[in-house]
Amino acid sequence: MSAAGYPLALAPVAAIGLLTVALRPLATETVAPLRLALVRAALVTGAFAVLTVELLGALGLLTLPAFAVAWLLFLAATGAAAGQRRWRDAARRAAAVAAPRRALVGATTGPTTGAPAPPPAPDAGAPGAAGARRSGWWTGLAEVWRTAGRGERLLAGTVGGLLLVELLIALLAEPNNFDSQTYHLPKVEHWVAQGDLDFWPTAIHRQVTIPPGAEYLLLHLRLFTGGDALHHLVQWAAGVGILLAATRITAQLGGSRRAQLLTAFVLATTPMVALQATSTQTDLVCAAWVACAATLALDGLRRRAGVGTMLGLGAATGLTAVTKTNGLMALGPLLVLWGLAQLRLARGTARERAGAVPDRAGAVGGPDVGHAGGAAAPGGLRPGRQVARTVAGSVLILLVAAVVVGPFLARVTAEFGHPLGPPRLRESVPMERHDPPSVLVNALRIAHTAFDTPLAPLRRAGAEAIVASADLIGVDPQDRATTFGRERFPVPSWYPDEDRVAFPLAGALALIGTGFALARPGRVGPTQAGPLRAYAVVVVVAVLLHTAMVKWQPWGNRLLLYALALAVPLAGLWLDALFRRRSTARDGGAGRRSVAVGLAVTVLATCALAGVLAVSYGFPRRLVGAGSVFTTSEWETRFLRRPQWAEEFRWAAGAVRATDARRIGLVQQNDNWEYPWWLLLRDADGRPPELVALQSVLPGRPPADPASVDAIVCTGSRPACAELVPAGWRVEFRGYVGYALPPGR
Repeated sequence: MSAAGYPLALAPVAAIGLLTVALRPLATETVAPLRLALVRAALVTGAFAVLTVELLGALGLLTLPAFAVAWLLFLAATGAAAGQRRWRDAARRAAAVAAPRRALVGATTGPTTGAPAPPPAPDAGAPGAAGARRSGWWTGLAEVWRTAGRGERLLAGTVGGLLLVELLIALLAEPNNFDSQTYHLPKVEHWVAQGDLDFWPTAIHRQVTIPPGAEYLLLHLRLFTGGDALHHLVQWAAGVGILLAATRITAQLGGSRRAQLLTAFVLATTPMVALQATSTQTDLVCAAWVACAATLALDGLRRRAGVGTMLGLGAATGLTAVTKTNGLMALGPLLVLWGLAQLRLARGTARERAGAVPDRAGAVGGPDVGHAGGAAAPGGLRPGRQVARTVAGSVLILLVAAVVVGPFLARVTAEFGHPLGPPRLRESVPMERHDPPSVLVNALRIAHTAFDTPLAPLRRAGAEAIVASADLIGVDPQDRATTFGRERFPVPSWYPDEDRVAFPLAGALALIGTGFALARPGRVGPTQAGPLRAYAVVVVVAVLLHTAMVKWQPWGNRLLLYALALAVPLAGLWLDALFRRRSTARDGGAGRRSVAVGLAVTVLATCALAGVLAVSYGFPRRLVGAGSVFTTSEWETRFLRRPQWAEEFRWAAGAVRATDARRIGLVQQNDNWEYPWWLLLRDADGRPPELVALQSVLPGRPPADPASVDAIVCTGSRPACAELVPAGWRVEFRGYVGYALPPGR
């Protein structure tokens, strides 16, 4: 780890802390203002991190000094903004204290007679309230803990304990995710080695075609520390962000403190969330940006959005698009909901203004006064101007999103002639058939994998029913147009693996909560029935879009994380309503409610057990058992997915390093591991090796000439390696890994 850059790894944390102060909402009626400030701070920091990579990459300055200067300037700006905000808050508090005093002096003398007047009544917005606001968030948390019941403390303690254990694993374990070995981490190393974001010849198209937003965040830590020791913290922080945003969504929909804690509990104990929080995958990062967009969009249901909110929605949209495009299937419905709500509020504002302005006779005009024929509304405002403001805000959101994701899309378009990449990518994951029967079968298969359980007979019966139904309506359940690659349905997905694990408990609770929010929202959220139903519609539309656009695949559960994060607040609200109705039941229905509550408590206890088992025995990072982070060496941890490859990579790298080769050719296939070469062939001072591909799937990027390299390392296929080795070179292969050296080396 770089000693000089290590303190800079704290810069993002410091920036978010300062921005939380600077971006704290002013409106006193804001729901969960601290969490809203954290969401705003995360979006600003995330957008800055992405745009910094794009700008410095365009200048060829992806180096530690350049990133250090950028972050120091950003910290200075955020510090100045936080200081200015604190100064303004102090001035506002002083004015609030002075105003009652001036009023008291004037009241004691009287306006004309000097007779004493009674003292003013206490004002909740005067010095007492200001003092309460000065008490700080820590005091507020302490007060919440003091007034919480045992159940609430148990929920909060479980969530906090899981987060701390996940943080421990994230810090102790080395990256060992399969996709990260293939393309997530190699792309970061390529950027560091070449100093820019230009595409490179490669046999693994995902290194350049998959959106790189999460890897942009990893690049900062890579340059700061000189290694990957802190890489897991990006997903861990995203997991924390999801909990903050989801609980605020629950509060916005009328949820009590208990409902918010239930939401956090169900999400935190979901095995997929717990396992990905210690990973270098990208699904939690995508889900976090979607959740941030959702909580900002919900604010727009109650009040007209300001420019700051529009900028935040634009940043969330752009960050989602540059991280993982499947999250856009939720962003679209969320932005439509926000736009419709803003238009409704604009019409309401026009009516209110019309009804509040006196007419010529001095009477109050009706709601239509001044509106006939498109004339100006009272107060000089036209209804059309309010609508135009909403349209302009929508355009601003799209423009901000384009600024964030646009540079990457421009590079992809220039390289492949299409913003979504080459045909190989566009045909592998997206659905190629959209007829209703095919979409239905795809949805059933996705649901079967997402709700999988350890009960093999249940899994088998469900799969057989889906296959039989597909045959009945004339759909092939293994159709390549609706199935990823050469995979075959069904597959077991109940076991705690970060790439596959199902979420039957959280999914069932979310499904029930969504159903009640649609059918009987008044029972779930009596004060927010309309917004609750509208939000549930957004969740349903997002899931339907996902099943209509994404092929079934064995690891598809992790692609649904963003939808799960949006749906779980509805589960928290329903559970809270269930417990609330149980405590107030007095009639004969109390027995049935007791049974329902008992089942809910059992499900929650099972959720807790599932979360604990996931962090304890989950794969490929765990606390106990074979492969424990406490008993497994660094190199063994990296190869827990494929233990037999560990020594093979070392053997080949050792032979190449012994020849002092500098320019090394790569021979590999689309799903092979490249990242170990970047670790093993690095110089003693940490300088990356010069690795060049001898194959390329990019038409405009020809591979290197095998005769131009000092050595060749190969993975996967020995025949493919032998075809590219120049005549007379010595080829050695051991299982999965091989190398080739020229004569005399």
